Amino acid sequence: MTEKYVIEEEMQGYTVSDKVKDVYSLLSSNSRVEKGLLFLKEDNDYTTDEQIELTAIQAPTFYEEKRGIYYQRKLTELGLKNITVDEVGNVFGVRQGNGNGPSIVLCAHLDTVFPEGTDTVAKIVDGRVYAPGIADDGRGLASVLTIIRALNHANIETEGDLIIGATVGEEGLGDLLGVKKLFENRVDIDGFISIEPGAPDRITYLATGSKRYKVAYKGPGGHSFGNFGTPSPIHALGRAIAKISSLETPTVPKTTYNVGLIHGGTSVNTIAEVGEMVIDLRSNSQEELLNLEKKIINIINVAAEEENLHWEKTDDIIVEMELVGNRPAGYQSPDTIIVQAAAAATSILGFEQKLDGAGSTDSNIPISLGIPAVTLGGGGEAGGFHTLNEYYDPKDAFYGVQKIFLTILGLAGLKDITPPLLPKLLKDTE
Repeated sequence: MTEKYVIEEEMQGYTVSDKVKDVYSLLSSNSRVEKGLLFLKEDNDYTTDEQIELTAIQAPTFYEEKRGIYYQRKLTELGLKNITVDEVGNVFGVRQGNGNGPSIVLCAHLDTVFPEGTDTVAKIVDGRVYAPGIADDGRGLASVLTIIRALNHANIETEGDLIIGATVGEEGLGDLLGVKKLFENRVDIDGFISIEPGAPDRITYLATGSKRYKVAYKGPGGHSFGNFGTPSPIHALGRAIAKISSLETPTVPKTTYNVGLIHGGTSVNTIAEVGEMVIDLRSNSQEELLNLEKKIINIINVAAEEENLHWEKTDDIIVEMELVGNRPAGYQSPDTIIVQAAAAATSILGFEQKLDGAGSTDSNIPISLGIPAVTLGGGGEAGGFHTLNEYYDPKDAFYGVQKIFLTILGLAGLKDITPPLLPKLLKDTE
């Protein structure tokens, strides 16, 4: 089956096998699991308070250290072992299983889109909590911690190990720095779950890829009248943007482009020395993303050539391109075991599961590597993402973490009760 055909069929649904149903039937009737689920409900207010506390610690992308130190302390207090802070700032520890199951990552991301100095102290209005970053990903970070507490409170032992913590650089030009480094450093990861804001019925299992380029046209510049006839970097930039804006891209798989930033020039009567743009390319198909990239790069180079030729010059205008963002696209079947487990967990809680379309999250990296991965919603109504009016409503938010709790148990296995649904992957360690 070609990638294009797979992508076109990606939302037709999923099937939960009898094997998965049997596992979740056992889990739903287990007293320790029930104890953990009840704890998550009763811990809802405390989790919200912790979420507010975490959000108040500013953590712009590339400057997550203070929040990371706080999070490291929280993981230590909850009894995780082998807690490390790696070279980029990821914070992870291990909740050990009995060694007879897979190793599964559970994480959220530390960074926010907001610059240093943004007021992130929460304000509560009519039950809603308002603060930049309170949902994305304050909810994810707090969700991870309450799930650990629930596992501890219910004295749950898993078959597989849980690698639990937080990544850096998920947002914007962070370019998934943290999760990329996580998979560079570890070869023992068999499955991956990240938590973002969202409803309990949310499953993101497809990865939207992106490439971002900073493009600079450079030339000698000069006076707009006295040096008329000198090729202009801004004119070359305009040629490129005009050509790009006329491109047609497939709707399935969804493939897009956008020139988001432009800059250049000194004054109205100066031929610029530099004209710059930053362009964002996205697709749900890695193949289409690479095709689009090839077309865009060709346009960028042709625009420089045309500006030079227009003035009968050879190489006055030069172009420099820098790849500043590279997130791979990825596909996995909706019937993969990690999706089935999340769907079964959702059904136990009385919700009808709906598969999300492709997204750009920390799960992009494992999905692109062929490692089962999903991004799940931590619960609670939320909105105003990436704005100063971002909000979170904690009412019934516990359903989100209950679903993730159950998903983990199904995948990792509950000691002496259920075998792990997720197999250990065979990896080349040479």
